[in-house]
Amino acid sequence: MIGIIRYGAGNIFSLTAALDRLGIAYGMVHTEADLEGFDRYIIPGVGHAGAAMHKLESTGLVPAIKALNKPTLGICVGMQLMTAYSEEGDASLLNIFPIKTLKFPGDTEFKVPHTGWNQVFPEKGNPLFTGIPDGSHFYYVHSYFIEYDTLYTLASTNYIHKFSASIWHNNFYGVQFHPEKSGVYGETLLKNFSNI
Repeated sequence: MIGIIRYGAGNIFSLTAALDRLGIAYGMVHTEADLEGFDRYIIPGVGHAGAAMHKLESTGLVPAIKALNKPTLGICVGMQLMTAYSEEGDASLLNIFPIKTLKFPGDTEFKVPHTGWNQVFPEKGNPLFTGIPDGSHFYYVHSYFIEYDTLYTLASTNYIHKFSASIWHNNFYGVQFHPEKSGVYGETLLKNFSNI
């Protein structure tokens, strides 16, 4: 069963609707005691990374999240929270991944925020992307990106430049796109996560 970590950063209706469609059991995590009832976790998030980190700190869950040893997936801002630092709000984050979240440059022909469908290219073999062909399209909405790093990047996307679409280290995974809004391949990824 998946525990969705609730800390007041964003609407989770699309995520729970996707899990319902897939028949994947889930519940909500509000306190450290709630973590005990689940065998994997999702950290959702939309909006401002600095503000999201402040909300997460106010729950008292930060030490427990960093100590998790079960599969844990961060989505969008939830993935950015796993990095060490974000330029959004000049914020120190969880530092599960010692890499940075940076702002897309605004002085290019490309629109920021990066909104819509873009291709994702897995770069390492991992069960998270089983059954998902190279170059499959996923749905994005973000103005900040995680710097590309060969050690932690599980999959990449090109928009303005190459960045980490997905990261992975031990039991921690992150995706910048929204699998819950990405059609069949997004649902495949969520199902894969439920079986890792």
